[in-house]
Amino acid sequence: MKIRVGFGYDVHRLVTGRELWLGGIKIEHTEGLLGHSDADVLIHAICDALLGAADMRDIGYHFPDTAGEYENIDSKILLRKTMMLLREKGYELGNIDATVAAERPKLNPHIPEMKRVLADVLQADEGDISIKATTTEKLGFTGRQEGIAAYATVLIMKSV
Repeated sequence: MKIRVGFGYDVHRLVTGRELWLGGIKIEHTEGLLGHSDADVLIHAICDALLGAADMRDIGYHFPDTAGEYENIDSKILLRKTMMLLREKGYELGNIDATVAAERPKLNPHIPEMKRVLADVLQADEGDISIKATTTEKLGFTGRQEGIAAYATVLIMKSV
């Protein structure tokens, strides 16, 4: 069995007039994330980690923000397509370990639903998806509530 590890990172600015989508779910908040798609930083970090682990470049390569077809797209669609690309190369998901850095809103109450949604999209077990939420103790752009960042590490496997 061949195993590979990937790491992903994404960040988007918080702005008024946008919905906040994280981990595939809509979270009520006074601001949302700005981006070409729905700007779901958690899903974008997971996509980058998966693609990196399989040596398939990054999310911007496969789903460029210059392509009209991806404007305001639900990031769950991008995640589903990313997993299809990996499966075409013979890979399966081992596990995901992800962290979202945000001062507000409080994310811990939403983590179980995020895990359910992501497991459904990835056709994986909820137990293989770990999501953690943290603050940056009011330091940096996340601490000033200017944006949200997400980090993801994945393990993928391929039978050889």
